Amino acid sequence: MTDAAGFLAVDSGGSGMRIAVGTVDGGVRGRRESREPVRTGERGIDAGHFMERLAPMVREAVAEAGVAGLGAVAVGAAGLASLGDGLRAELPTALEREFGIRRVALAADAVTAYAGALGNRPGAVIAAGTGLIAVGTDLTRWRRADGWGHLLGDCGSGAWIGRAGLEAAMRAHDGRAGGSAELLARAEELFGPVRGLPGKLYPRPDRPAVLASFAPQVAACADGDPVAADILRAAARHMADSAAAVCPASGEPQVALTGGLLNMGAALVVPVEEELSKRLPHAQRVPAAGDPLEGAVRIATDLAAGAPTLPSDEAMLCVVTGHRD
Repeated sequence: MTDAAGFLAVDSGGSGMRIAVGTVDGGVRGRRESREPVRTGERGIDAGHFMERLAPMVREAVAEAGVAGLGAVAVGAAGLASLGDGLRAELPTALEREFGIRRVALAADAVTAYAGALGNRPGAVIAAGTGLIAVGTDLTRWRRADGWGHLLGDCGSGAWIGRAGLEAAMRAHDGRAGGSAELLARAEELFGPVRGLPGKLYPRPDRPAVLASFAPQVAACADGDPVAADILRAAARHMADSAAAVCPASGEPQVALTGGLLNMGAALVVPVEEELSKRLPHAQRVPAAGDPLEGAVRIATDLAAGAPTLPSDEAMLCVVTGHRD
C-alpha cells in the first residue's frame, strides 16, 4: 500500500466537503460531494465527524475510479490554521487505519486555493467570498494577511461589503451624511423595515452570510450611486493591501483572485484590478487556473509522486508520514 500511486484530494469548508480520487499518471477518476459541513468543537475541527463524512465518499469514489490503493492524501480545510489542532493530531492516524494512507498533507483552505490558482509559482492569491484572506509565498515560506473573521477583519469581503452597504442604508434612514437612499430601498426590500434589522441580524449564528447576502445589492447600485461605488472602491483597496502584505517583493510573482465574490462582476473586479496595479506594479496579474479542490489535487499528486514543492508550515501546510511496522 505504501507504493500505491492513487491519491485522494479533499476540500472541506463551510458549505460542505468535496473529494477527488485518481492516480498520478491518470489524473482524477472519481469525485464526490457532501453539502454537510464538518462540525467544530472544543478542539476545533472535529476529526471524528470529518472521518464520518469523508469515509463513505472515499469508498464510493475509489470503487468508481478503480484505484487499487491510495498512497497520498491532501486535505484542504477551512479554519485549519487556527482551529486545526485536533485534526492535525488525529486525522493522519485515522486515514492510515481506514485506507492505508501513509502520506498526508494537511493544508489551510487558503493554501489549496493558492495551489489551485497559481500552482507551484511564487506570488499571492486573494481568496474572497463571505470572508477574505490573502496568502503568498516565495516558495521558501508562507505569508498570510487577514482572514480574521467579520468582527476583526475580512476587510473587503462579502460580509464587509454587505455591512458597509447596510450602514449606508441606516444612515439614509436616519438622515445622516453618507447615506444612500437606493441602498435603503434595497435593504427594506430584502429584509423589511430597517428599524427591525438589528433584531433580525444580531442574534443570527450565520451573521457573516447574512451580511454577505447584501453585497450583490451594493454592486447592483454602484453604477449610479456614488456611495455604493465608494464602498466597492474601499473594498478593492483592502484587497490590494492584503495582497501587498503577502506578495514577494522581488522577482516576477503572479497575483490571482479566487472565490465567489468575483461573481459580483465588473463593479468590483475593475477597481480591484486598478488597485492591484497601483500596489503591486512588479507582479503579473493572472486568472486563477483552478479552484481549491484542484489545488488539493495538485498537492496530493506531488505528494504521491514523492516530490512536494510548496513550502511546509506547521499551521498552513504540514506533511505527515505514517510509520507502520
